[in-house]
Amino acid sequence: MKTTMIALMGVGVLASACTSTGNVERNAAGGAVLGGLAGAVIGNNVGSGSAATGAAIGAAIGGTAGAIKGCKEDGGCGSNSVNRRQYYDERAGRYYYYDSRSGRYYWEDGAPRY
Repeated sequence: MKTTMIALMGVGVLASACTSTGNVERNAAGGAVLGGLAGAVIGNNVGSGSAATGAAIGAAIGGTAGAIKGCKEDGGCGSNSVNRRQYYDERAGRYYYYDSRSGRYYWEDGAPRY
């Protein structure tokens, strides 16, 4: 049991070190590690007592859930539509947008508003 847990933790550290791109990859790796650990514990204590099978099932479910969460954080997967509403700044005489994900305002040309 200890060997399985140490191996799973080592794989988790290596997997998380390799992902340096977006939320999808980071959350998928994190979900797989957490799911694998939870699956190993549950699999060891339930049924035939196979920690390896539980870890594999938990990693698959956790990785999938993490990838979906990361995709939604990045604004993909149809979680929300693109903000196309423009606001007008009368003092500057220019239109701007509000990005709800970052909490920042941008001018029409993409430059930060302030």
